[in-house]
Amino acid sequence: MAQHPDICIRGAGIVGRTLALLLAREQLNVALVAAPDKPHFPDVRAYSLNGAAKTLLQDLRCWPDGPAVTPVHQMQVWGDQGGQLNFGAHEQGVTELNWMVDVPVLEDRLAAAVQFQPKIEVVNTPVAAPLTVVCEGRASQTRSELGVGFDVTHYEQHAVATRLVCAQAHQGIARQWFGWHHTPGLPQPQAEILALLPMGGEGGREVALVWSVHPHRAQALMALPPEAFASELAQACAHALGTMTLSAERGVWPLQLARAQRWIGAMPGVAKQSFALAGDAAHALHPLAGQGLNLGLADVTELVQVIRNKEFWRPLHDVKLLRRYERARQADVQAMGWVTDGLQRLFAQPGPVWQNMRNWGMRGFDRSGPLKHWMTQHAMGQTHTTPTRGG
Repeated sequence: MAQHPDICIRGAGIVGRTLALLLAREQLNVALVAAPDKPHFPDVRAYSLNGAAKTLLQDLRCWPDGPAVTPVHQMQVWGDQGGQLNFGAHEQGVTELNWMVDVPVLEDRLAAAVQFQPKIEVVNTPVAAPLTVVCEGRASQTRSELGVGFDVTHYEQHAVATRLVCAQAHQGIARQWFGWHHTPGLPQPQAEILALLPMGGEGGREVALVWSVHPHRAQALMALPPEAFASELAQACAHALGTMTLSAERGVWPLQLARAQRWIGAMPGVAKQSFALAGDAAHALHPLAGQGLNLGLADVTELVQVIRNKEFWRPLHDVKLLRRYERARQADVQAMGWVTDGLQRLFAQPGPVWQNMRNWGMRGFDRSGPLKHWMTQHAMGQTHTTPTRGG
C-alpha cells in the first residue's frame, strides 16, 4: 500500500471482506488482516440472507450464482402441540422471503473481489490506523485485548449441523419444528428446535440441518452412524421430506446470546486511534431466526454510511462520530436478541400450561395480519433505521 491505511480491519470473514470492499469504494485505504490458513474442514454452514443483504452483495458483484443460492418461497413452523405458523412470499407481495447461501462459495466470491481491489492490502498482522474495525467473530482476541466485556448467556443447547439429500424436493420451503426429547440420564424432557433449510437451488432435494439440542443429546447424535442419524432425524421431522441420506460431515457448536458492553472506543494508550466492533465480535444470537449474518452485514452498511456522511473536519478516529454507528445499530440488534431469546425460552418451558399458551399464541399470531406482516418485513430486511446524527 503506497499510503498508510485509513482503516485496519481485523478479520477477513464475510463481514470483514464486505466492509473492506465498501470502504475501498469510498476511496479509503484499507488494511485487511487475514488469519493464517487453517487445516481444511468440511463447512456445513448455510446462511439465510434477506433482501437488504442480497442487494448489498449484488452491488459489490459478489452474489453467488446457480445452486449456491436457493430462494425461500415459504417458511413453515410447527409448535409442540398443534401450533403452526406459515410465512409465504406471495402474501408479502414478493417472490422470495429470503435466500439460503452456501458459505464457501460466498467467501470465495468476496476473496476474489478483495484481490482485485487496489485500495485493499491483505496483511498477516494488524497495522496502525486511525480506525480499527474488529470483525473476528464471537471469540475475538482483539476484543479481549481492548478490555471490552462480552456479556454471554449460555443456552443449554448445542447446534448439530450437516447436509442431507432427501427423497422429496424441498420446494423452496424452510421448515422448523419446536419439540421435546427425553434423553437418557436427564431427569426430564429437553426442548429442541429442528430446522431443515432448502439448498442446492430451485427444485433441489438437498437441505441444511440445524438441530438445537441439549449438549448430552448432541453428543449422542454426533456418535450415531450416518444411517442411524438420518433415521433419527427423519423421525423427528415426521418424515416431512421422505428418506434422508447424509451428504456431509456433521458439525456441532454451543449456542449463546451475547453482546459486547461497548462497540466503540479509543485505542488504549494510543493517541488518535479508535476502534469499532462489527458482526459476531459485537453480538451473537440463537440461530432459530437465521438473522446472524444479516445483522453483521447491516452493521458494516451502517458504519460505512456514518463515515460517508461525516463532517469533513471530523477524523475517522473521532469517538463522537463512531458513537453514531453504535447508537444506530444497538437498538436493532437488541430487539432481535429479545425476539430470539424470548422464543427460545418460551419453548423451553415445560408443562401443559406453557404448552397450551405458546401454541395458542402461535395460532393467534398466524392470523394477526398487520403484526405478522410487520414482523416478516423486518426479518426480510425491508425496514430501515435512520442514522442518528450529532455528537
